[in-house]
Amino acid sequence: MKKFIIALFLGFSAMLHAQNSISGTVTDMKSQPIKGVSVYASELHKGTTTDENGKYALTNLPNGKLKLTFTFIGFGTQNKTITSLQKENTLDVILEETIFEMDEVIVSTAFNKIQSQNVMKVEHESIKNMQRKGTATLIEGLATIPGVSQVSTGTSIGKPVIRGLSGNRVLVYSQGVRIENQQFGDEHGLGLNDSGIESVEVIKGPASLLYGSDALGGVLYFNPEKFADASTFKTNFSQKYFSNTLGSNSSLGLKTSTDNWKFLARGSYNIHSDYKIADGERVTNTRYNETDFKTGIGYSNAKFSSVLRYNYNDLDLGIPEDGVAEQTTSKKTGFPKQGVFNHLLSLNNVFFFQKSKLDVDLGYVANDRSEFEDSDVAVLHMKLKTFNYDAKYHLPIIGEVETIFGIQGMHQTNTNSGEEYLIPDATTNDFGFFGTANYEWKTNVLQAGLRFDNRKITTEAYGIPGEEGSFEAIDKSYDSFNASLGYKTNLADDLTLRLNLASGFRAPNLAELTSNGVHEGTNRYEVGNSDLETEQNVQTDLNLEYRTDHFEFFVNGFYNHVNNYIYTSPTGIVIDENAVFDYIQNDAKLYGGEIGLHLHPHPLDWLHYETSFENVTGKKQNGDYLPLIPANNWNNTIRTEFKIKNWLEDGFATLNVSTTFNQNNVSGFETESNGYSLVNLGFGGKVKLGKIAFDINLNGNNVLDKRYIAHLSRLKTDRIPNIGRNVVLGVNFNL
Repeated sequence: MKKFIIALFLGFSAMLHAQNSISGTVTDMKSQPIKGVSVYASELHKGTTTDENGKYALTNLPNGKLKLTFTFIGFGTQNKTITSLQKENTLDVILEETIFEMDEVIVSTAFNKIQSQNVMKVEHESIKNMQRKGTATLIEGLATIPGVSQVSTGTSIGKPVIRGLSGNRVLVYSQGVRIENQQFGDEHGLGLNDSGIESVEVIKGPASLLYGSDALGGVLYFNPEKFADASTFKTNFSQKYFSNTLGSNSSLGLKTSTDNWKFLARGSYNIHSDYKIADGERVTNTRYNETDFKTGIGYSNAKFSSVLRYNYNDLDLGIPEDGVAEQTTSKKTGFPKQGVFNHLLSLNNVFFFQKSKLDVDLGYVANDRSEFEDSDVAVLHMKLKTFNYDAKYHLPIIGEVETIFGIQGMHQTNTNSGEEYLIPDATTNDFGFFGTANYEWKTNVLQAGLRFDNRKITTEAYGIPGEEGSFEAIDKSYDSFNASLGYKTNLADDLTLRLNLASGFRAPNLAELTSNGVHEGTNRYEVGNSDLETEQNVQTDLNLEYRTDHFEFFVNGFYNHVNNYIYTSPTGIVIDENAVFDYIQNDAKLYGGEIGLHLHPHPLDWLHYETSFENVTGKKQNGDYLPLIPANNWNNTIRTEFKIKNWLEDGFATLNVSTTFNQNNVSGFETESNGYSLVNLGFGGKVKLGKIAFDINLNGNNVLDKRYIAHLSRLKTDRIPNIGRNVVLGVNFNL
């Protein structure tokens, strides 16, 4: 079967005449060849690995400029640029050994620099590393990144929080496409599964210049799984078990590539019972089931590269209402519950010219969300359909200046078919254009940009005016100019400084403009305000990094001023036992940062100690605190690396203590939260038994079975604790 599939792809490839090619040798500082180095051209979604002599070759390459990334564990990543490809090119690379993690290429900041060359400090984390921590969901893994938290509803629903900002203020990208899934709702999760995702990049701060409205607080950019190297066929199977929820996660994938064609497909199934708290009782109806399927096909030659990807996600999840009630290990969701179907279709095209290129991303997202109260007839049924387009033209390099001009837009419709309406039928249209430039000299980088955006929102009237669930028709248009300026320099050989100043904006969402009723899970009657103005912010970021072979230190500080910050405020009125909240605006400020170090003492090359502390404070103009601000957190990890004879390679063992402090800085309708410390253990590596090899990891999370309630848990108002002890066993086979 493998030979047949490879032959089929080779047949297509043989019909094409090879154009430009590049080859070379990768060696270490002692001129010894390195086998297994990944050589990857991200724009072409194309890669290979070096052979036992350190040699590599790539063919059918485009005209003009090409970027290649060379990565190998234990060596520093190198990003090489060939400014003008010829028919035959030679590029030899020398990699330098490094103790710390590889320097990753950052995709989310347009110029595709490795982090050490990047103006902005972007957090990059591989899904593999997050899974090694034993996290059950994608959002749990994200919450382990300094500066990122989550608003959670049990174990099934999580919304990312970046430096105190969440919901529509955090933009999510997957497959190069903006994800739209009714982010306004507290009980609406990401709708993404970590299978088929390779890594995530976190921009902490306004990114409106590159992404437009709703990127006021930051961006989560998920990089999809790479295609296989040319002329290879790979299959992969992974299985995870979770003791607390009696859960299971299974994933199967295959992929193959030729010089021109590439294909992959991956399916996964996730199923969990109600989660147990520390005393052993289960929180009723926190169970959920998830089916996810991803596939992609790509083609590239000397003129262009094109990749078509599709993601289907089906999520069936219970909504906890009764707390600790019926005790069962059933995995069939009860009422009330949600059914969420997501379809994501993306098309990425890169057209190569002699000295420039055009990058075009097209996306379609269909979000189908239903809520069921006590039967299989949905009382709430919303369909959100979004078409995105994004075109960037990379102009020829003028000296050391790289420039990009682009346009972005979105057409979105929301329709209701249930008996209850959360938001009205509506149409939203975005359009923006921008320009940005990147200038490098010596160890300095200067980056600046300017952008204009327009958002137009129109809604349809519904119901009887003045009654619950009714909406008046609105027709609103919002404009905004935004700019960014960043500077990076090396103050010394091992000391890097980054300083960024950027503005961002967010138009009010449909819930904020139109709400008129009790939203599921909020236990309050919310009243929208059609006169709300655009949120506009300016944020200053400072990053200082010191890195040597055995010691790494960083400090990030930020100050974020937001004009017209939108939030809910109690009115003192009660309707049907639900307190009434109005959407109002006030100027606000958020400030804080993250600090951390990584120690790798010599000659104890097997030992690592990592620690980080994160803090954020959010206040209104009158000095009162903002709601939903995460508590301060101090995270400590001791990690060892080892090898056991010939059967365990890349072995690791970790001890993690995560300390969350009291949160006493709360808004008027929030309650304070007590601090807590969680102890987590991990063990794993690559096991070899004859010709069989597989990765294994065993994790114990909250091993002391600590009873605690996170400040951002939506079950906090009912005094329902978070998940207790959870043992996770995972295996990963390359078949």
